[in-house]
Amino acid sequence: MSSDYQALALVQKEINKLKQDRELFISSGRADSYDDYRHVCGVILGLNLANDIINDLVQRMNND
Repeated sequence: MSSDYQALALVQKEINKLKQDRELFISSGRADSYDDYRHVCGVILGLNLANDIINDLVQRMNND
């Protein structure tokens, strides 16, 4: 595995860890208000989008 792929894998691992932490926050009912809930859901959405971008980049690298 090249260093580029290793770096992307590390970024994805960190994204997944952050996402799991936010999902646990939501599922445990720790959001104090609806605004907190919406904010954390937005963060999860952003992390999912970042992960999708990395997956697309890896596919492009494999095709080149």
